Amino acid sequence: MLAKAVIKYVRMSPRKVRYVMGPIRGRSVVQALSILRATNRRACKPLMKAIISAVANARQANPALAEDQLVITRLAADGGPSWKRFRAAAFGRAVSIHKPTAHITVELEKGKK
Repeated sequence: MLAKAVIKYVRMSPRKVRYVMGPIRGRSVVQALSILRATNRRACKPLMKAIISAVANARQANPALAEDQLVITRLAADGGPSWKRFRAAAFGRAVSIHKPTAHITVELEKGKK
């Protein structure tokens, strides 16, 4: 692991974030960002932020690194705490609503050329 970035408490289901992670797993950073720009999903924006942050972390450690040398080695979308809300229901009852959150983890490694 050369660089790592974690974005916590993203107000989105981890399952929906994992759906977008499939096509970019194992690809170079440049390819992954171009795929995410072309994908029309809400989960793309926080995932792009995480990848860009991981690239910045890698360049902080080694300024000579180029962006096209980095490869995504690990992508994870873990479940965070759920927000709990209540909604009025019929006959004076209340129904609980759970709003899930996700923690997005991106790890980069220097690619083999």
